[in-house]
Amino acid sequence: MSTPASNIVALNEHEVQSMKSLFEQQSDAYRKLPMPGVEERKENLKSLRRVFLAHKDKLIDAVSADFSCRSKDETLLAEFLTTLGYIDHDLKHIKRWMKPKRRKVGIQFLPAKARVMYQPVGVVGIIAPWNYPIVLAIGPLISALAAGNRAMLKLSEFTPKTAEAIKAMLSEAFSQEQVVVITGGPEIAAEFTKLPFNHLFFTGSTNVGRLVMRAASENLTPVTLELGGKSPTIIAPDANIQNSAEIICFGKTFNSGQTCIAPDYILCPKDQQEAFIESFKASYEKMYPTIKENPDYTGIINERQLSRLKNYLTDAVAKGGEIVELNPTNDELSDTRKMALRLVKNGSDDMLALKEEIFGPILPIIPYDNLQDAIDYVNNRPRPLALYFFGSNKAEQKMVLNQTHSGDVCINDTLSHFAQGDLPFGGVGPSGMGFSHGIEGFKSFSHAKSILSKPKFNSAKFIYPPYNKFMNKMVYKFFIR
Repeated sequence: MSTPASNIVALNEHEVQSMKSLFEQQSDAYRKLPMPGVEERKENLKSLRRVFLAHKDKLIDAVSADFSCRSKDETLLAEFLTTLGYIDHDLKHIKRWMKPKRRKVGIQFLPAKARVMYQPVGVVGIIAPWNYPIVLAIGPLISALAAGNRAMLKLSEFTPKTAEAIKAMLSEAFSQEQVVVITGGPEIAAEFTKLPFNHLFFTGSTNVGRLVMRAASENLTPVTLELGGKSPTIIAPDANIQNSAEIICFGKTFNSGQTCIAPDYILCPKDQQEAFIESFKASYEKMYPTIKENPDYTGIINERQLSRLKNYLTDAVAKGGEIVELNPTNDELSDTRKMALRLVKNGSDDMLALKEEIFGPILPIIPYDNLQDAIDYVNNRPRPLALYFFGSNKAEQKMVLNQTHSGDVCINDTLSHFAQGDLPFGGVGPSGMGFSHGIEGFKSFSHAKSILSKPKFNSAKFIYPPYNKFMNKMVYKFFIR
């Protein structure tokens, strides 16, 4: 039975008004308690930790159902191990982060004291994507709670079962005045971004990030954008090809490549391209001897994304590319939307796989003659979220670090920098702005309030008008030169 359009509008309007009401409730609650103490913040994180573990199995099942098949171990490694690491790190350091930091006062302003106080910004909005629907929702929430804020989370409509599982989990630990989950489609997400948050944290594509930033600008809401892009992997001439291929294979196949920091393309010395392909193929077939019935192999999130990826392959072949098949038993496609990884040789700049972020199991191999050519290739493209370098030569490592721009860098590894609680994570330019994790995440959701305090005696009175007194002249003589 179809629903009249007028009813749909009424339903959406009701959801929007409900969302605005929840925002006002959180804003009122924040005004009543604008500076939660360290023990309250710790208790919030401990409560989150308790319900997170209590709901572990439900969350794992929900994510797998949304993906049609999501490796349990990938969920444990990426979503649980990482999230628990963030919570434990913040619990250990909150007290020190909250302590006001002393700053120096210029001698011309003495006697005085200066300090910086980190104050919660208020109510924050967090928009999470579908590819890692747990850690990319709970991760920013951890930083927001550590900083003393209240939070509203908008979860992806493409992972509805996970969204409901997270909503049920958080409702056990927090009142709606502290943390609330919003679900719904893109029209709800658009209205969510229009709320006058004190900070808005978005993880998703660069194109949608522009829309989020535009909406936030109407309220002058500061934003943290964790976007994506084409993260390059540079293999140095001295790299161990077999070891590098195995590490890259793991980083690319994890979550079937549906990772914003997955290796997007390989820059490989021309004379080692075939050796790399053979080593990569051997690593892939060892990790995934079968695809279709393999519980370790994650499916593509939906038919739309699967169709997009197939189109990239069709486009590559039409434009002269060579597809290297890696599936040993040719059993990939089924109702689980599993897609085996393909390597793409003979790529050209007009191919979709070399223009667009791949976000799936396709990996172009681009040969280069010397390392500077590889660096120039990276620099001629938008700045990526991550860059991976494989090689032991310290001078070459320094060369790549100094001459390229990316959000983060891994040397001789992939992905693992994201899981480090004490490392800031964030993009640069088209791949994002601002930081999450650790003290940088704490600061993202805090206002650094500068405070200058003076005693009863105030030396500034000696330079008050009328000017041209002796003291004015002495100040100018010693300090303006």
